[in-house]
Amino acid sequence: MVLTPSTMLPLASAMPAFALPVAAGTGSDGLIKSSQLPPRPVLLMLLCSHCPFVKHIEAELTRIEQDYGQQVSLLGVASNSWITHPQDGADALADQARRNHWHFPYLLDQKQTLAKALQAACTPEFYLFAPDHKGIETLRYRGQLDASRPGNDRALDGHDLRAALDAVLKGNAPNPEQHPSLGCNIKWHPGEEPQWFR
Repeated sequence: MVLTPSTMLPLASAMPAFALPVAAGTGSDGLIKSSQLPPRPVLLMLLCSHCPFVKHIEAELTRIEQDYGQQVSLLGVASNSWITHPQDGADALADQARRNHWHFPYLLDQKQTLAKALQAACTPEFYLFAPDHKGIETLRYRGQLDASRPGNDRALDGHDLRAALDAVLKGNAPNPEQHPSLGCNIKWHPGEEPQWFR
C-alpha cells in the first residue's frame, strides 16, 4: 500500500462519459451509461474491497446511501487492476456490497478509463457532479468523505461530503475549500500508470 492523496480535479470539470458493467447493486441490463442517468446530482465513489481506508468508511457509506440515495445518483466505481489485485474482482465487490447493504450500482472500470479521466489517485475518493445552467453535469466537490482515518480517532460522520451534498441539493455552491482524500493508491495495470501517478 502506498499512502496517496487525491489529485483534486479542477472544479467545474465536466463529468466524463462512461458506459460500465455492474458488479453489484442495481443496473439496466448490467450496464450503466452516463448518458442515461437522470438529470440530478451524481456522486462517483472510487472504492475497492480490500483497502483498509475503504473498509474504515463502509458504515458511513451505508448511511450516505440511506440519507441521499433518493435525491442523488450514487455510483461506486472499482478501478483497481484485477491483474495485480484479484482480491478486488467482481465477486469480492458483490460480497462487499451485500455485507454493507449497498444498493447503489457498483461499476467495474476494468480498462481504468474513468479513473484516468477523473485523474483519480486513491481509494476512497469522491466526485460530486451536478447539472449546471446548461444541464451539463459539472464537478462541484472532490476529495475526502471527512477527516476520519483508520486509527486517528476522528468522527466518522461524512462531514465534508454531506456538507457538499446538502449545498448542491439546495441549489448552492459547496465551500470551495475542499480537502483531498487520503488512502491506498489506485492499482493501475502494469505499464499503464498515468503521469500523475509516476
